[in-house]
Parts: sequence; C-alpha cells; structure tokens
Amino acid sequence: MKNLILVLALSLIWSCDTYETQTETFIATVAIPETISKAEWRAKVEVKSPKPIEAVGKIYAYQNYIFINEKLKGVHVIDNTNPLSPQFISFINIPGNEDIAIKNNYLFADNAIDLVVFNISDINNIKEVERLGDVFDYYFEYTIPAANNAFIDFENYDRNTEVIVGWTYEEREFAVNYNEDYYSLSNNDASQGGNAVGTGGSLARFQIVEDYLYTVGEYELNAFNISNLALPTFVNSYHAGWNIETMFHSDGYLYLGGDNGMYIHSIQDPANPQFISEFNHWQGCDPVVVDGDYAYLTLRGGNECGQELSVLEVIDVSDKSNPVLAARHNLDSPYGLGYNSDRLFVCDGASGLKVYDKSNPLDLQLVADFSDVQATDVIPLQDRLLMISENALYQYEYNNENSIELISTFMLN
Repeated sequence: MKNLILVLALSLIWSCDTYETQTETFIATVAIPETISKAEWRAKVEVKSPKPIEAVGKIYAYQNYIFINEKLKGVHVIDNTNPLSPQFISFINIPGNEDIAIKNNYLFADNAIDLVVFNISDINNIKEVERLGDVFDYYFEYTIPAANNAFIDFENYDRNTEVIVGWTYEEREFAVNYNEDYYSLSNNDASQGGNAVGTGGSLARFQIVEDYLYTVGEYELNAFNISNLALPTFVNSYHAGWNIETMFHSDGYLYLGGDNGMYIHSIQDPANPQFISEFNHWQGCDPVVVDGDYAYLTLRGGNECGQELSVLEVIDVSDKSNPVLAARHNLDSPYGLGYNSDRLFVCDGASGLKVYDKSNPLDLQLVADFSDVQATDVIPLQDRLLMISENALYQYEYNNENSIELISTFMLN
C-alpha cells in the first residue's frame, strides 16, 4: 500500500544504535475512499424541480434572479422579479459544486473536478452546453473532514477515472521494521485491497473580469479565457497562497483571502496573474472587499478558524506592494461583508447585520445594527441589499444615506 505507507512513514521517528532489525506493531484507524466513475459523476448533473435548501451556501445575483449554492450539491435558482415575494424556480444538481459566476446568460460552475457551462437565456429551460474536464483538484474536499485523525488509504483510488464520494473506516494492525539505516512498514490486515456580469458575495471563489474567469482553490489560482462564452478554454494555473478561501476583484487586482493572510495579485496581463504582496494576520476565516485605497477584511476566530478574537480590519492598500493595517474593530463572529457607496455592511453571524459609515475609512461609524437576524453574507445592489443566513434570504431597501429597511424575508429551508 504505497500511498498509505508513505503517510505512515512521514509520521514516524526512529533511532537505533545497531543494524539489528526490530519490529513494533500498532493499531490505526484507516479511511478508505468510496468512489464512483467520472462518467457516473458527470451524468448526475441535471436540472430538477425546486426544493428546500438543506445547507445554505453562497449567494449570487444576476438580473432578476438569485442563485444560492448548496455546498457540494448544486445551485438553487430563485426568481426575484418581485423582491417582496421571491419564488424558487429550479435546482441545478451539480455534485461537488462550491461556486458560480455568470456573464451574458452563461453560467459557469465547478462540478468538483470539472468546469461546467450552462446557457440560462431561458431560465425555465437551462441547458448544459460545455464542460472542461479535470481542471480542478477536488479530492481534498473530502480528505480533510474524512481523515478524522485516521490514515487515508488511496491504494485502490484512481484519480484519473474516479471521484471520491464518501468514506468507510476500519481498524488495521501495522508492523514497523527498523534499523540504523532504514525502516519499512507492512500491513498485517488480511483484508487490504453582452457584457452583463452577475454579482457574488464576499465568500466567492469565482470572479469574472472582462474576457477571463478566475477561480481559486485551496492553493491555486486558475485562469480561463471566456471570450467565447460557450467554449471557454483553460489558460493556466498558478500558486495563489495558502488555504485560500475567498477572492475579490477591484481595479485590476485580485485580493485573495486565506486563513492566515490576504494575497494581492495583479491581472494587468489577464492571462498571467502576478503575485504582488501578502498581508499577514493571525489564523482566522477572512473574506475581504476593497474600495479604492482600502481593503475591509473580517477575521472570525474560534472553532476551525483559529484564534478566539474576531475583528473587522481596515487595510491601506494604496501601495499594493506594501499593504498596511490602518484600523481594527472588535466583532462577535463575522462572516461576509460588502459596501455600497459610503455604507459598509458586515455580517456578524448570530449578532446580526452591522452597517457602518465608511466615508472616513480610518474612523468607521456604526449607523445601524440589525441584531434580530443571523447574517452570513451580503450582496449590496444599487437599490437594495441581499443578505443570507443559514435559513433565510433577507432583502433591505436603501431609504436614505444612513438607513435601510427590511422589505422581505424568504425562508430557504
């Protein structure tokens, strides 16, 4: 079991003063991938009848429609022609989906390992029109939670022909043989074998900038040429940083939010993004938005995100090669954020939605606090604000410079 042996070997430290071989045994939990063929996986992509959302993911707005991702399952389509009464239209079943982007009625979505293109010009008759196969790494999406402190056995997994859909676990006995010069492992288990572009929230991993679609994975930034929307082409993949979670575009730069820093990449040459600089912070989940010379970044601590402290940071990015922390504000449990003119909207989890006046970025002023809702991410449109929580879509109307009013609540599950 070459792959399993490698993982085990890297975790062991040995020492010995003679050439005599010694053997030790131990019991370990092993995670074994459950797989299906790529052909079966791809055949699962289809448009279905609308249904409630079990686990609300990311939000995307395009024309009179709202698209809400259900993490690793697909995309729910909502008709928002009447913001007072949104309606579910359909569910696009896309296994492994995390994000989408839309331009001129073409919807781009990740189907785990593939980039899939849909024509949505007839919203009631959505069609898959193109697929770029094997352009994304995907198996780690399951590897991290599935490992669960277990060793992972990839021996019978062929990533060229299969996709991981789950895991089984078993206990195995292993023998470690070692001497002064080498050691080896053996498994004693006998059972081995136009130019209309939509708008995403701050948690987005997809960004469309003119004729290019940019996507980020955990460590990679991918560029696709979409000058022919129905026939995109993969351009290249670049190292993006570490543990990348989000991406935001502003004025020819991509700002990538990782769990220990913000990375700035120039797209002056759109086919070849160039790393410019990195702003480091303590470990935390951190979406970022940028307006002019200032970036606004939330850091959520606790649980898997890192430190306990949760804050909103204001970063001076006037010198892209040297971003500098300019201000910091304490929050409870922040998630996504966005802005419209001088209003900065910050989702503070169970503590609700906070609205700041950012006319002076160095001295943000809290002007509204909606503490009666749970807030995850926002999309500030020209005339109203879209906000999602774990179970609802909220829409607010801007009444004047410093006030907004809730106009509808649409339950999602």
